[in-house]
Amino acid sequence: MFERPAPPPFVIAAFYHFFDFPQFESLRQSLLDRLLELGIKGSILITSEGVNSTIAGTREAIDSFMAYLQADVVGGTVRWKESQAQFQPFGKARVRLKKETISLGEPVSMKRFGQYVAPQDWNDLIRGEDVVIIDTRNDYEVNLGTFAGAIDPKIPNFKHIPQWTRDNLDALQGKRVATFCTGGIRCEKYTSWLIDNGIEDVYHLQGGILQYLEDVPREQSLWQGECFVFDERIAVDHDLQPSKTAVLCKHCDHALTPDDQVSPDYVEGVACPHCHGDPKYAHDTVPAAGKYPGRTKF
Repeated sequence: MFERPAPPPFVIAAFYHFFDFPQFESLRQSLLDRLLELGIKGSILITSEGVNSTIAGTREAIDSFMAYLQADVVGGTVRWKESQAQFQPFGKARVRLKKETISLGEPVSMKRFGQYVAPQDWNDLIRGEDVVIIDTRNDYEVNLGTFAGAIDPKIPNFKHIPQWTRDNLDALQGKRVATFCTGGIRCEKYTSWLIDNGIEDVYHLQGGILQYLEDVPREQSLWQGECFVFDERIAVDHDLQPSKTAVLCKHCDHALTPDDQVSPDYVEGVACPHCHGDPKYAHDTVPAAGKYPGRTKF
């Protein structure tokens, strides 16, 4: 008799939620205690503007924690994105205090956001001739995959995107601006920053790339490549399965495609095509106005 295989033992839940959270510091220990009690590992960032997290545990543990988070912390509905794994992708449980839920490095009102676009409607939007599509992720993420026609700002860190935008403001005027990221948090905050800075016809992919890959059939998909994720899987394919090819450079942490790995500049554990010849390679310096090295005109 045919028996269905048992479901994978670990549920990975990724979520963020913007809300007024003035008491966030006082709840750090309670959140950590609940993770430890349920045997959940992963990271939760808490700030005065909300929460940002990816955690993994059993089905029962994740359901219990999310019920607690919604009822006792947020006081409302929190949407999360799930995937599954045969192994625990995180080493420990952490709850960290931060100044920003996702660091943009500049003031953002967080009062107005761009229009959500459901994954099923995303293709129609980004095919528009008056649409500029901006990938808000870091360069090492974009290297593994992106949407057809998307602009890669070549930013090594999310904090670089305001300056890149200022360098390219003229090209955004009069356009509809469609933004996307892995799970939705970066592009949502970016749309608030754009509105604050006078670009109001803005949109963002609801649920991010991961939701798109889940909802849009491969034969209809405009996604090209794999999607970088911030855990031991490194990336997932269009079926949300762990990548079989992606690796990280041990020098600069850049995600590497199979083509990168056969480059003469790739020496395992030493350097890759993205940092070869630069022993001080780093991703954390925010450029001054007019000195943006990864500037991309379009």
